Amino acid sequence: MTPGGPSLQLNNFVGQSEAAAVIMPEPKPFERLPAMVRPTHYNITLQPNLVKCVFQGSEEITLDIKEPTREIKFNTLELSLRDIKVRLGEGESVKPSSTDISTTTETATLSFDRPLPAGTATLSLSFSGELNDKMKGMYRSKYTSVDGEERYSAVTQFEATDARRCFPCWDEPALKATFDITLVVPHDRIPLSNMPEESRVPHESDSNLQVVKFSRSPLMSTYLVAVVVGEYDHVEDTSSDGIKVRVYTPVGKQEQGKFALEVATKVLPYYKEYFKIAYPLPKMDLIAIADFSVGAMENWGLVTYRETCLLVDPHNTSASQRQWIALVVGHELAHQWFGNLVTMEWWTHLWLNEGYATFVEFLCVDHLFPEYDIWTQFVTNTYVRALELDCLKNSHPIEVPVGHPSEVDEIFDDISYSKGASVIRMLHCYLGDKDFRAGMNKYLTRHQYGNTYTEDLWSALSEASKKPVAEVMSTWTKQTGFPMITVASHQDGDNRVLTLTQQRFLADGSAGDSSQWMVPISISTQEDPSKVAQELLLESRTMQVVLENVSESTWVKLNPGTVGYYRTQYPPEMLTQLIPAIQDKCLPPLDRLGVFNDLFSMVQAGHTSTVEVLKILRAFEDEEDFTVWSAVHNCVARLNQLLSHTDFHSTFAAFVRQLFSRIGQRLGWEAKPGEKHLDTLLRSLVLGQLGLYGDKGVVGEARKRLSAHVAHTTTLPADLRSPVYKTVVAQADEKTYEQMLKLYREADLHEEKDRISRSLGATRDPNLIQRVLQFAMSSEVRNQDTVFVIISVAMTAPGRSAAWAFFKKHYQELVDRYEGGYLVTRLIKYITENFTSEDMAREVEAFFKDRQIPGTERTVQQSLETIRLNAAWLNRDQQTIKKYLADLHL
Repeated sequence: MTPGGPSLQLNNFVGQSEAAAVIMPEPKPFERLPAMVRPTHYNITLQPNLVKCVFQGSEEITLDIKEPTREIKFNTLELSLRDIKVRLGEGESVKPSSTDISTTTETATLSFDRPLPAGTATLSLSFSGELNDKMKGMYRSKYTSVDGEERYSAVTQFEATDARRCFPCWDEPALKATFDITLVVPHDRIPLSNMPEESRVPHESDSNLQVVKFSRSPLMSTYLVAVVVGEYDHVEDTSSDGIKVRVYTPVGKQEQGKFALEVATKVLPYYKEYFKIAYPLPKMDLIAIADFSVGAMENWGLVTYRETCLLVDPHNTSASQRQWIALVVGHELAHQWFGNLVTMEWWTHLWLNEGYATFVEFLCVDHLFPEYDIWTQFVTNTYVRALELDCLKNSHPIEVPVGHPSEVDEIFDDISYSKGASVIRMLHCYLGDKDFRAGMNKYLTRHQYGNTYTEDLWSALSEASKKPVAEVMSTWTKQTGFPMITVASHQDGDNRVLTLTQQRFLADGSAGDSSQWMVPISISTQEDPSKVAQELLLESRTMQVVLENVSESTWVKLNPGTVGYYRTQYPPEMLTQLIPAIQDKCLPPLDRLGVFNDLFSMVQAGHTSTVEVLKILRAFEDEEDFTVWSAVHNCVARLNQLLSHTDFHSTFAAFVRQLFSRIGQRLGWEAKPGEKHLDTLLRSLVLGQLGLYGDKGVVGEARKRLSAHVAHTTTLPADLRSPVYKTVVAQADEKTYEQMLKLYREADLHEEKDRISRSLGATRDPNLIQRVLQFAMSSEVRNQDTVFVIISVAMTAPGRSAAWAFFKKHYQELVDRYEGGYLVTRLIKYITENFTSEDMAREVEAFFKDRQIPGTERTVQQSLETIRLNAAWLNRDQQTIKKYLADLHL
């Protein structure tokens, strides 16, 4: 599963505090389903009514009863059950004496007067439910038909535990079974499921309906079952390894499916070669869904996507969005092996699915699109985000004991995905590609169609590499946090001697606990910046490393390529030696941004003054690399959130304008012929920053270009729309706001609607801020997008308090709308974490103390910790920053 698009990846920041980790509430008592009854096969018929938005169904479940029992217990939620009976092996049918349905445990318990004997039995029942609007279970997705009529599709989204909302089942990943799916649907609708269609016949009593049966699935978990019924067009092709691939699009938009089709048909053979295992299903469908809570979902053979994560309009899709779509397609197709063919035993091991698929999506996109330089972007978009969350005391280990289903949603976060991917990247580097691939093949072959624990992966990789993988990696998956490697250096004749010391790195600068990691360390030197001079495994608290023939006048750098999942703290003299190598670009881009990110984290933790970062920022004025500028931008964005609470924010804005002005002039507004992909991304970033911080030339040009775009005289290139929209909206009056709403209403592409709606939050006008918040909750904005419009308001200084007040007022409506889950968790995080005072921390704490939302407890604690860190950071460095900026006479 992919949580969301690149524009969902908003920045958080951390600083210093004395706050200790808050003890999480005791998990609710939870028991998995009893082991004595197991399903082996489901025969399911579903009939959705797309007008009344209800569905009915029936199923026969083949059971393996391990020992005599008077009870059968399975999962069900928000379904009405009837006609329940069990047919025993010898043909006798028995009905339960009682049926106890619990909404708390999301189960039904059938009780029988006498024990059911061990052996095979068949449970049959009928059920009905609502096609809900919560984007979970089997739900309704609204669209407008070609003739302008509002209609609904029926769509499923089952991960993690929502198959039980569609059909009664044993809804646990380890309880794999085969599935026969039959759909009863109108003649003029497209029915889809995991497997190819096997037969289609008219309904015996209703001439408007047809009965469509699909082939039997392989053994699979319930959360991967999928059904879609609606109106779609498609494009199709066959991959070089013989798999029929289709991309389903809204009617009339087949062209927009071609890019994803091209990617998918190349990805499948790449993974077949990489894993040395063929894709096991006969077809691969990808489909764009109008209402979808996450970015995409890897249902086996029928992957569902948000429209913005699949559709490419050649005239209106930005380069960054196209790149994101390639990554999402790569991620979901990686899951077809890693997650679907081999599945985690329980949600505790979710990271096995998500961290690995996140790592492999980059491998795959790097293979298909080398011009994206995607591994460098991995560091700014994935690796750094993981470190930022993981230095909180309220972070969590990669492997989290999960009990009740409500706890699962909360670990679809930057630890499971980004830290998971980062430690696998570190492991890949430590083992080497050849041994890593051999181990992966061993793992997938050994466990195909089965379920695994994390230790099974380590075992296969150890066998292939002959290295202590389990020993090394358990220190990264079972502990919270990561180490800071402190370096000391002295000269011994011609040799440089480094003393390396590890301790846990914490955002509040405190000494940390006794945690210790086995850390693969690599070192580069000035003699050959792109080569690793020495590799070692730091197994103890401290160790010495001798670098032969390295003089004290040359620089030495830890973690070349920024692969190791740790922070490095250099002594001042070593850091001073690295600065010229940043300025003259002797250090490769990944190392330039690595040094800078490490320094910035030391500043946030109070080990170094913020002024040191401001000084080093000026060394980047001649920088030309997109990913290095991304790292600079991330730092500037965090400082901006912090300093927006001060009376000298305008001086900081002038500092940022000067920082970006040289690169802005070099790039200009117009794309150059044959321009590199990364320069296209960089122009959007730089103009966006200059516009945000009020560069008069950029603001004026943005207004001019938007006017021409609105008047249909000169269309704005897709890559410039987001920076132009935000720049103009930031200064907008009522008339401009109405213009933007008109653009939104006229937009047909969901990506464009998304871009406009998220730009609206940039307004600084108090009245318009209120209008944007009301607009976010209106019927004009899909439920899947509401949260991100509100977040866009919370990202500005004037909008921050307004968004928080709005959330408090509409809290119940929002919780009812989403019933907890990923979207509510994200909303709480981004509307609370940028406050900077103890008073606000107390206010947020008091609000959520009285209003527990299942699955959001950890997020609230992380936000409270971050607010207190911000407060301490501002308190610590405010005056020195103010003086430094004033002395520059900007």
